[in-house]
Amino acid sequence: MPALREATLAAPREPRRDLALAVLLGGLSVVAWGALWAWSASPYARYAVHDGWLDSAAFAALCRSVPAGSVVVPAALYALAWVLMIAAMMLPTTYPILGIFRVMTRSRADATRLLSLILAGFFCAWFAFGLIAHALDGAVAWLGGRNPWLAEHGWVAGVAVLASAGLFQFSALKYRCLDQCRTPLAFVASRWHGRAPAREAFGIGIDHGIFCVGCCWALMLCMFVVGTGSLGWMLALGALMAAEKNLPGGARLRLPIGLGLLVAAVLVLVAHL
Repeated sequence: MPALREATLAAPREPRRDLALAVLLGGLSVVAWGALWAWSASPYARYAVHDGWLDSAAFAALCRSVPAGSVVVPAALYALAWVLMIAAMMLPTTYPILGIFRVMTRSRADATRLLSLILAGFFCAWFAFGLIAHALDGAVAWLGGRNPWLAEHGWVAGVAVLASAGLFQFSALKYRCLDQCRTPLAFVASRWHGRAPAREAFGIGIDHGIFCVGCCWALMLCMFVVGTGSLGWMLALGALMAAEKNLPGGARLRLPIGLGLLVAAVLVLVAHL
């Protein structure tokens, strides 16, 4: 492949640019963590989770001014909060993809814009997943409001999420997606040809985001069990997902993580029974 040959035969890496990219991603992640911390410590902390949007007069007015705003505005704002969490938890894990792509495009005048398009595509994929997660959470809340037993036994949903996430750790789909995330050179080279630069770069970001969602969605849904505004749990889950995607032995974490989630589900079940 021309792109693969270009990356292989490229001049030695420029350490300063590589360091600048790593610092940029780390800095953006730190800013996202800081924003989440400030949000969670503010009077508006409830908006970082998934309720209370209409408690604010400003949000209520916004909902009234937008068609179907009572549904659209909370969903969009929650998905934006979700993307902020993704920036804090997942942004550093995109470095291998971005680093390879920067090597392939280092001679282009629009290299920085193309890197930005990859990030935009990556976050678009996670934004879409945030909308789906919000819809699922709303559906559970809707069922709970109409089913007294489910409302009194909300822990059942937590057990189901933990057990599903644990079982998903052993699925073939999980590791097909994880393999795509763990082979950045082949991933980028198969998608970058330089014929339609902007479209290809954005497509790389979308595809990377989709595969990232594919291997991490179950762990991310655990945030609904431990609390979507919990910075401690975000840090723990983010570390697990980063280890799976980037560490040399990350794929071997399937057993301890899967068993840990299944044990957690059993413990919650036993505690409530």
